[in-house]
Amino acid sequence: MRKRIRPLFFMSLCLVFSACSNIKYLPAGQNLYTGATVRINPDSSGKISEEKDVKGVLEAKTRPRPNKSFLGLKIKLYIYNLAGEPKKQKGIRYWLRNKVGEPPILQSQVKIPYNNAVLTSYLISQGYLQATVTGDTIVKNRRAKAVYTAETGDRYQINKVNFPTDSSGIAAIIRTNASKSLLKPGNFYDFEVFKAERERIDDDLKQSGYFYFNPDYLILQVDSTIGKHHVNIFLKVKEITPTAALKPYTINDITIYPNYSLRFDSLIRASKPVLYKDFIIKDPRNTFKLGVFDRLVFFNKGELYNRQDHNQSLNRMVNIGTFKVVKADFLPVDSFKNNQLDVNFYLTPLKKNSLSFQVIGTSKSNNFVGSEVKITQTTRNVFRGAEQLEISASGGFEQQIRGSQQAQGNSYSLTGQAKLIFPRFLLPFFKFNSTNAFIPKTNILTSYQILNRKDYSLNAIKGEFGYDWKENIYKEHIFNPISINYVRSNVKDTTIFASSPSLRSSLENQFIIGLNYNFTYNDQVNQSKRNNIYFSADLETSGTLFGLFAPKDDQGQKSIFGTALSQFIRLEGDLRNYYKVNKKVTWANRLNLGMGYAYGNSKALPFVRQFFAGGSSDIRAFGSRLLGPGTFQVSDTLKFRDQGGDIKIMLNSELRFKIVSMLYGAAFIDAGNIWLRKNDPDRPGGQFKFNSFLNQMAVGTGAGLRVDASFFVIRLDLAFPIRRPDLPTGPAWVIKDIDFGSSTWRKQNLTFNLGIGYPF
Repeated sequence: MRKRIRPLFFMSLCLVFSACSNIKYLPAGQNLYTGATVRINPDSSGKISEEKDVKGVLEAKTRPRPNKSFLGLKIKLYIYNLAGEPKKQKGIRYWLRNKVGEPPILQSQVKIPYNNAVLTSYLISQGYLQATVTGDTIVKNRRAKAVYTAETGDRYQINKVNFPTDSSGIAAIIRTNASKSLLKPGNFYDFEVFKAERERIDDDLKQSGYFYFNPDYLILQVDSTIGKHHVNIFLKVKEITPTAALKPYTINDITIYPNYSLRFDSLIRASKPVLYKDFIIKDPRNTFKLGVFDRLVFFNKGELYNRQDHNQSLNRMVNIGTFKVVKADFLPVDSFKNNQLDVNFYLTPLKKNSLSFQVIGTSKSNNFVGSEVKITQTTRNVFRGAEQLEISASGGFEQQIRGSQQAQGNSYSLTGQAKLIFPRFLLPFFKFNSTNAFIPKTNILTSYQILNRKDYSLNAIKGEFGYDWKENIYKEHIFNPISINYVRSNVKDTTIFASSPSLRSSLENQFIIGLNYNFTYNDQVNQSKRNNIYFSADLETSGTLFGLFAPKDDQGQKSIFGTALSQFIRLEGDLRNYYKVNKKVTWANRLNLGMGYAYGNSKALPFVRQFFAGGSSDIRAFGSRLLGPGTFQVSDTLKFRDQGGDIKIMLNSELRFKIVSMLYGAAFIDAGNIWLRKNDPDRPGGQFKFNSFLNQMAVGTGAGLRVDASFFVIRLDLAFPIRRPDLPTGPAWVIKDIDFGSSTWRKQNLTFNLGIGYPF
């Protein structure tokens, strides 16, 4: 009992000492401001809807904010006071006081009348039209707290919405789209909805040519005198609206400056124009083929201006990856006297050649390397059609340490790659142009990779032809109808093949010829959402179509140049959820499922297409690719330790939280395993069975640190198993065996993971 009391006593002393220290440094006659609290209708039995949320918003709107605290300690204020007044504007004392610490927030800085007005205004904007807020301060022991009392009254609802009834074109458009109105009878009065409604109407008008209209020209008049806490709304166009905003505009001349430079503005403008369809091209250096602009500009001469064409044109010019500056000017013809607009697009290209450096973390189940660095040389506008040639070299590693020994599964890889990107679909028999804001791409890729592991090395040559396109900002498709891989393996001890025919089959030199498709949904670009989803699905086939024509060798196998043709189907799905608990805490979860089926020419999936478990971005408490399949145990005497499977189930849950500045922490739990589709006598217990697979799940847990500098993340994780399916006595929880004080337990169970990027 005494051992427990001492830490509590010490923490209490720290709290008291910190609090007292902060108070004694205050200027004479001043009190430390500790924050605000809001009481809603305290003298009334009436409750408002979502009172807790409204209270939180009101308290957050009060100013100033009190000094930041952590576990009740105002650490930054304590550091500010401890540093004292520096004599010079440099040195450790100056840095601690002005960069790390923060000055005290005093009661004298609190403006009660200002906060009363702000809180009252917010309540009125939410429909509490009779709301009043009064504030006061409470002082005790030189600490001051502000208390605001909000009397809300009843919240008003919308009774009826009246749209313009005149014969103008604007009124007709508003009435036509009235069914899309955000203002619905029965809904609560909400000023934010009013603003959104004005923006919706403005967008409808922009789609119909009203280029110079803006939401401020609309007014919503509210009549709150009709009784029963209801309002009537009258939407009108302001009488002071300029004439130019009241008429639709059509597109006149479309001029494109594809190689624009402010320095040579007069020369470029004076250059001889080239007429191409509806476009006037001024490109004295003939930088681009004229057909490029068909895919970039959505306007046509003589049509009504609309915002969708405007946005899609700009988005395509930005997304094509060729221009560093994109600007569009819309100029009225004859100074607003008619209803025509000239459009000028000013495009400043990026440099022809550039060099980039990337630090990448990988997390797919069949990736052999957890992290890599990559150098890429990019050449733009290769054939004057905005094409890009990317030549890259990358090197990767995966690092795990258990006890004092480096884990057996560590590896490195070297990759060289060339990729030619065409900003359009290249199709052999017909022409297809997409009409959304994103540029479709045709990719031609070739690469060579060397992978080295403890027991083997692999050399892989790959060639692909395919397409990459975005359906919208969230959905992306990658389809490679032609994918050719040649994999050559070098096993350092071939005697293992005598005892494992299935391993020999998966590690033979192989051709993988087929197609692959990937679909990705990712709404993380919407940072305003509290709950974000990422989903990726992969399909790969080999030998399905080509296998019909491939010749057979002397052993009856379908082969190419004496090398076996792999035949398989492989599916994988990866679902992730990121829930923001608050601004500093995120709860991340992942479900990863995979299955492969070998047939015909192949007895097993190629080794490079198998699923693996364990590793720095997987189930972190287990060695890289040393977990499974099933209950099979990878012994220390096993000559070939990497264990692949046909089926994979993995679940990860990680709580991520900010500690300070770029330093983040994480607590995680991982569960999963791999299995074989068919029984393998060389790996007993490895076959997947529906009635027992849950009992064969491995579970690990741990904690880690991340240095997140936005453009790269360094990750340090320490993990240990709490359930092991490979124990000789059968699957069992091993929580009772945890003993951090035992060096033997630590050596056998603690796994240190070093990685780049988040695990998922």
